Amino acid sequence: MRLALVKVCLAVTVMVVVAFAVPLGLVVQEMARDRAFSNAERQAATIGPTLSITTDGQQLRRAVESTDMGAVRRMAVHVPAVDGAAAVTIGEPGWAGFQAVERTRQEGSARTAKVAGGGSALLQPTAIGSGDIAVVEIHVPESEVSNGVTTAWLVLAGVGIALVVGSVAVADRLGARMIGPAKRLADAAQQLGEGKLAARVPEDGPKELHSAAVAFNSMADQVVELLANERELAADLSHRLRTPLTVLRLNAASLGDGPAAEQTRAAVEQLEREVDTIIRTAREQRPAAGAAGGAPGPGAGCDASEVIRERMAFWSALAEDEGREVRLAGVDRPVRIPVARPELTAALDAMLGNVFRHTPEGTPFAVDVHDAGDAVIVLVSDAGPGIADPDAALRRGNDGGTTGSTGLGLDIVRRVAESTGGDLRLGRSVLGGTEVRVWIGLDGRARGEGVAGRVRRGRPGRRKRRS
Repeated sequence: MRLALVKVCLAVTVMVVVAFAVPLGLVVQEMARDRAFSNAERQAATIGPTLSITTDGQQLRRAVESTDMGAVRRMAVHVPAVDGAAAVTIGEPGWAGFQAVERTRQEGSARTAKVAGGGSALLQPTAIGSGDIAVVEIHVPESEVSNGVTTAWLVLAGVGIALVVGSVAVADRLGARMIGPAKRLADAAQQLGEGKLAARVPEDGPKELHSAAVAFNSMADQVVELLANERELAADLSHRLRTPLTVLRLNAASLGDGPAAEQTRAAVEQLEREVDTIIRTAREQRPAAGAAGGAPGPGAGCDASEVIRERMAFWSALAEDEGREVRLAGVDRPVRIPVARPELTAALDAMLGNVFRHTPEGTPFAVDVHDAGDAVIVLVSDAGPGIADPDAALRRGNDGGTTGSTGLGLDIVRRVAESTGGDLRLGRSVLGGTEVRVWIGLDGRARGEGVAGRVRRGRPGRRKRRS
């Protein structure tokens, strides 16, 4: 493309230079010729006053020699026969010949004639005192006719070559300006095709290529986002399988001894390992993008109290088998939140599943729901050993040092909270273990410390034991 643009500019410039330089060179040549003959006519006119006064040979010779052309022997005056005197030629013998002189005298108009030795001769008729016509002949050599023409042609040729070279250079720079962004766009497309999702194109260059770069970067961002959503979904769905796996593991532990029981426990453990592998693989391959998903649309909310009662009914059966004391508070009236029911269910299962997985059997836990007007706070507390490094546990994809954890459970909970403008925090519960506090915004405003303080002070008095 770059070479093609250079060739086009070269052809166009050459045609323009030829179209203007050739006629201009011919005009210069013609102007030089006109200048030479105009000068000859002026020199011929200088002898006219003398011819009108006298035809004496001596006087005419002195007059001819006094002129510029006569001094360089380029002027001749042909005087016809007057009063019985013979016709004479003053100065040089003449260059055009007798016939040309006679024809000029008869026609009475100036003319030019070629000279055998080179150059031209100007024949200028001039009236004398007797009424006859004398002819003044001026020799115009070829060097005077072409004086300055060669220089002018060289100048025109130099200007033409400079224009051609300049146009080629400009075309090459314009081509480079166009080819550079196009090549970068092609390279980025190839990198994206090879799986390098971070490939982007600088948004510069001509308007069309700039638009193409903007569109490519937007497309690449969409690809990254779609892949992130896909892998996030795979990880989330795999993590939700851990809830029934927990039930299977607990039920398998109560089967007692025997080959069938051992096979069942081994199958459950293998299935759990496979699910953990899927989760880790999906998280490791996920591009460095923001969390997938966002705030739910209008009408996508649910009743938090109803969902929590339903999930606690499920987990209470497992808690009873393990001898865990369960407390539930704040779900005696409806609490609407802008979170889809499946998302809240997944978040609750993740928090409660962590309690069962990472605390010893018999460890009590509690779930509190607080409606603060502009926010809803869900607290999941336990009396277990707690989390040594809460900040590390909240990092995306970090297991917090807990054995066998994928680190995705708290990530699911945090994304649910952040989709409403809320947040997730870990701390020490009044039971002595871990407290997971989920702040769910109802109007998108940032959480104030006053709300957290009211919740913290009011939590113990609102708990009641679930039988």
